[in-house]
Amino acid sequence: MKRYLLLLLSLTFTISQVQAQHKIDQSKNDLKQKRQAAGKTGSASSSSSSSSSSGNNDNPLLFELFMYTLGATFKYGIIGDYANEDHLSNDLTEYPYYEGTGNYYNPKFGEGYLYVFRVDVKDKFLYHNNNLYGNHLDVKIHPFRHFYLTTDYYQLHERQKAAGTSDNLSLFYFNFAYDRIRFERFNLGWTLGASYVGNDVKRGGFAYGLNAEYFLKKNISFQGSAKWSVINGEPVNAFELETRIHRKQFFITLGYEHLKIATPTYNFMTIGAGVYF
Repeated sequence: MKRYLLLLLSLTFTISQVQAQHKIDQSKNDLKQKRQAAGKTGSASSSSSSSSSSGNNDNPLLFELFMYTLGATFKYGIIGDYANEDHLSNDLTEYPYYEGTGNYYNPKFGEGYLYVFRVDVKDKFLYHNNNLYGNHLDVKIHPFRHFYLTTDYYQLHERQKAAGTSDNLSLFYFNFAYDRIRFERFNLGWTLGASYVGNDVKRGGFAYGLNAEYFLKKNISFQGSAKWSVINGEPVNAFELETRIHRKQFFITLGYEHLKIATPTYNFMTIGAGVYF
């Protein structure tokens, strides 16, 4: 009985290891497959949308109410009311804790707006085990007062010990970003853009996400973000949680990242560093 249990445990462990060692290959194969059903769904949705639009034309009052609700949601929910929300006028700091606050601060009376062009660069090592690891480079460029641009570059590496080979996967996100809430110690925003998987996949898709950061008084902050995307009918999502320890314009980070690329999921412990300039 003991031998049987040991054999079963050994077999289960071997199967799980083999499955874990082919995640990247499976992700790439899933993303390269063409989904015929997607086209059918799209045609059905287009026909239903056309019928609903014709219905809206038949009911101008209902259509007007819908457009008003959509506009109010966009203004108050996504952009904000600049006339009544004072935090939206907070200015970007040169780097967190430079003004004793986080990413934003409330300028003194009569000081006026001080233009700040800031670039945030962060690089993290991703570790699952000795056979599956990677790197995540994150760059944020603030060329405007209220909007900024973000780029994420993931490079994943997986070794196949049995075959003596390795697999690589490159994942990119290119996003337009806006912070809807700009408190002095907390900011929350959304992103909108595109995702792209390189290597032999070479496919992209629409992407959107959320991000937030909370700043303590002791040069420590907690940051989290989520990005959702679909490429060729398959999910390509990225979630991260991290703690940042700030020292002037530099910081180190420890955290966790979860990726879902098509069917496989990836979980990494992370360590890295960054700079604001």
